[in-house]
Amino acid sequence: MSFAERCGLNSPERQADCVQLLQQVEASGIELIRLGWCDLHGVVRGKTLVASQLRQALANGIGMVSTLLLKDSSDRTAFKVFEPGIEETLPGFAGASNFTLMPDPGSWQVLPWTDKTGWLQCQPYLADGRIVPLDSRHVLQQAVQRLAERGWQMRCGLEVEFHIYRLKDPLHGHDLDPSRAAWPGPAPEVSLIHPGFNLLTEAWFDRAEEPLRIVQRTAQALGLPLISLEIELGPSQVEAVFDVRDALTAADHMVLFRNATRQALRRAGYHATFMCRPPFDAIMSSGWHLHQSLVDTTGRPVFMRDVPEPGSTSRDVRQVLSDAGASWLAGLLTHAPALTALCTATSNGYGRFRPNAMAPQSILWGRDNRGAMLRVIGNAGDKATRIENRLGEPAANPYLYMASQIHAGLDGVDTQLQAPPATETPYSAGAHTIPTSLADAVRALQKDAVLCQALGQPFVDYYSTIKQAEHQRLAQADDAQEFHRREYFGRI
Repeated sequence: MSFAERCGLNSPERQADCVQLLQQVEASGIELIRLGWCDLHGVVRGKTLVASQLRQALANGIGMVSTLLLKDSSDRTAFKVFEPGIEETLPGFAGASNFTLMPDPGSWQVLPWTDKTGWLQCQPYLADGRIVPLDSRHVLQQAVQRLAERGWQMRCGLEVEFHIYRLKDPLHGHDLDPSRAAWPGPAPEVSLIHPGFNLLTEAWFDRAEEPLRIVQRTAQALGLPLISLEIELGPSQVEAVFDVRDALTAADHMVLFRNATRQALRRAGYHATFMCRPPFDAIMSSGWHLHQSLVDTTGRPVFMRDVPEPGSTSRDVRQVLSDAGASWLAGLLTHAPALTALCTATSNGYGRFRPNAMAPQSILWGRDNRGAMLRVIGNAGDKATRIENRLGEPAANPYLYMASQIHAGLDGVDTQLQAPPATETPYSAGAHTIPTSLADAVRALQKDAVLCQALGQPFVDYYSTIKQAEHQRLAQADDAQEFHRREYFGRI
């Protein structure tokens, strides 16, 4: 029996996909195949095979060391896998044992920035054929299944802000100097691609066109639903906007986009970073705005209200959202402190929550208000009616970001939570504020009984341990700015 059969992956559809893929690889002259898996931090890990090994990998997978699931953001293992008791805490991880990465033949991509190289997305499986329960993609798959059982599907559109810099010395930069090697190593030396502080100006786009063309061509070659590339306010800051897809596909696209963008730009002498706040004085924070809606099995928008609720005003949620949409919104508000740990997942991201910066500071919603945490877009009768969550940072793990929305929103629907009136002044004093540090957000997650049950207490404990390790290292750092430079700028 192949390992694919043991995992329940040997369906006629997958077998047909495997046959087609093997024929395609042979005909195209592909030489190398990267097997990629998204870790807890949204970073793609994996192994590279020669093409002749693809058939074996599709049938039996490829081994990976289990500690890849246990790394903090510096790549240190946050659990003691060689000491007694680890099997009780994390079954299957004792002794840094092996898991098996199983490729999805339907995820095949030919990488446009390198020669004769293909890419397949994978998920990790235990020896008994079960998906590793702590895998972040599996977490979203379970959340999506909760929606499917109700006849609903989540649809997501992505607005991703990030920074692109020109490398001063792509071949011999000091981050490549062996005498400077460290753990984590030094960040690259860079210069700007545009000077910033001139939002959406065409002149700055023209100056940044070369790297943005690389982003455009790479995304489109990978089949990503790119809509636009834009100049953001900060120096060297840009934004990519993607069309709506189902939640799992949108999360897969985000993983692929970040990974591909960084690699394609690096080969051309540029450095892209999806950290929220690059380690320079004059910067603007980057956010990841997640547009979300639901459709039922007929394709009808679940959040759309046919007509405003009688007597409602512009500050009433039921003037624009259906009853289910209104309760979903209330669920996101109620669980916002805990959601923050999954939506803003690095210590670096918490400097973004400042007043009057078109970033949220408090747990509020508004009608087309970019200062509120949740921005409701649309009107009664508008099929594009949706909720934009502005809480996330671009470094967040996409699977956990989206899964957290589903669990919080469903709790709002199930318990018929009620949203307060919309804010018109999102930075006024008095509202409950968003957690101000990763440690505070993780504590809020640990105290949120609904999310702990939905995600599973073992996952919350695991996630909290890794994120607490990250926060503790920052607290102990002699130079916080250098910590951010090494921990995030060169790595995410």
